[in-house]
Amino acid sequence: MDASTLVNDPMLPRPAAVVDFTPETRDTFTLGLDVSDRPDGFPFRPGQFNMLYVFGMGEVPISISGDPGRPGQLLHTIRAVGPATQAMANLKRGGVLGLRGPFGGAWPLEAARGRDVVIVAGGIGLAPLRPAIYHVLAHRADYGRVVILYGARTPEDMLFPKELEKWRGRFDVTLLVTVDRGGLQWRGYVGFVTALLSRVRLDPIDTVALICGPEIMMRFTVRELQNCGIADTSIHISMERNMKCAVGLCGHCQYGPTFVCKDGPVYRFDRVAPIFNRREL
Repeated sequence: MDASTLVNDPMLPRPAAVVDFTPETRDTFTLGLDVSDRPDGFPFRPGQFNMLYVFGMGEVPISISGDPGRPGQLLHTIRAVGPATQAMANLKRGGVLGLRGPFGGAWPLEAARGRDVVIVAGGIGLAPLRPAIYHVLAHRADYGRVVILYGARTPEDMLFPKELEKWRGRFDVTLLVTVDRGGLQWRGYVGFVTALLSRVRLDPIDTVALICGPEIMMRFTVRELQNCGIADTSIHISMERNMKCAVGLCGHCQYGPTFVCKDGPVYRFDRVAPIFNRREL
């Protein structure tokens, strides 16, 4: 086996040094990885994910949360919920991870050109959607109305608050944020993110919806969008679950007749609607 085969092997993690560590919330952080060894950086499409390997601890799928227009800056926003991600939370600058990817399909941003875009995120689901937001705002003239709706558990659990404030300040973006529990200092909306849909007018014929968050949140969001008259063919969800090999070999992420790692993680809703509400799948 020659060196070029090893470099292109999708199952072989390549070492990547941590060059930046940014705490986001009490249990969530963003890692910046060094990809300077690649002549073109790390090009990816919004919605794709990588497999990150902590030596001696294991490997987990993590969406890319950085700007696709800056392929030299590779960012992943991670919640510490298991042994591998807890180990990532303890990394310092100069620490090393194994990196495989990018894998999976992307948000349909080319197909959405000329149409309105509504982006609905719940919790850490904002991270996989952030590259799509970057792309849409960088090519703002290519899209119609842009609506961003974000829900978090509390104000302290909100991701990227400075960017949210920056996007809110744009005259060509409608951005609404809500929390489940506000506290005395919170002056914004309180309630589930689905309630924000009633506060914006959507053109059911000309709107493309991108959704990422907990499955129950996506289920209710899809229902509200359908009630607004938006067709299942214009609704897209991200289903990141149980991915192990990332190339469709192990079967851990089988979802009905598909594999999330290679047929997703972004799905057009009409393609998974018959099985989306079956919790055993």
